[in-house]
Amino acid sequence: MRIAFLGNFRTDYTSETHHALSLEALGHTVDRLQESETHAADILDTALQADAFVWVHTHGWRTPGIDRVLRDLKRRGIPTLTYHLDLWFGLQRQRDMRRDPYWQVDHFFTADRLMAEWLSDNTRIRGYYLPAGVYHAECAPATPGEQFDIAFVGSRRYHPEWPYRGRLLDWLTTTYGDRFRHYGGDGLGVVRGTALNQVYADARVVVGDSLCLRYQYPDYWSDRVYETLGRGGFLIHPQVPGMDATFTDRKHLAFYEYGRFDQLRELIDYYLDRDDEREQIRAAGHQLVRTEHTYLDRWATILEVLGR
Repeated sequence: MRIAFLGNFRTDYTSETHHALSLEALGHTVDRLQESETHAADILDTALQADAFVWVHTHGWRTPGIDRVLRDLKRRGIPTLTYHLDLWFGLQRQRDMRRDPYWQVDHFFTADRLMAEWLSDNTRIRGYYLPAGVYHAECAPATPGEQFDIAFVGSRRYHPEWPYRGRLLDWLTTTYGDRFRHYGGDGLGVVRGTALNQVYADARVVVGDSLCLRYQYPDYWSDRVYETLGRGGFLIHPQVPGMDATFTDRKHLAFYEYGRFDQLRELIDYYLDRDDEREQIRAAGHQLVRTEHTYLDRWATILEVLGR
């Protein structure tokens, strides 16, 4: 199958790059088109020679004429689709849905179940719920080096609708001092690729976070859950509604109740003192993600749906 893919391929760690590599690992041919730099006429010419057109959109970027490309492809029977990992509902970016051509694709695969259902019920787009995953080639634990106690990976300056991130980081810093390391653009620096696998191998405990509006919004959690487990980290994460249908508490990771820092501290301290139990959970979480939740699995599902 030949796939024309519009997205951000400037760096080797974007989801688009991982998706394209996954499709190629599945035996397909991918023509990469850089979003906001490739002219609409060139996009159309490439897509007309393909069996499907994939567009993974970066918020705020513009490709003039892409709406006409989508209309032309629809008329010619070439399916257009996306697989998006971010949350839109309830955030400022939701306003884009009224005017952005991104919302004109035929098939919208999303890690947000409620949005998938809304698209199918209220628009001409077919919405499909498909959680995030991890790039299979990086789904391998590193050998532990100089170990430390606690890590958090992600930016403090997150969505303004989610002040919990800052509170969590402040609490971890105050409670654990130099036993805690924050990796991110406003922490110890951004870490990608195999260096990120090494962070997860060296950290005895990784504390995670996912944006969950009012902590009642179900069935959406960050791709960092899969990244952490797949790359070999032991994860403690607030329990997002619906998350326990995929991950079992104390088997694949450890859940705590959102906002309960007392409970979070009990879990951190408990697992820091129990190496064998912690490592058993770490191994089970990695095995689950490696065998069921890589982007090879996700794109196999997407192409199966298109085939139907």
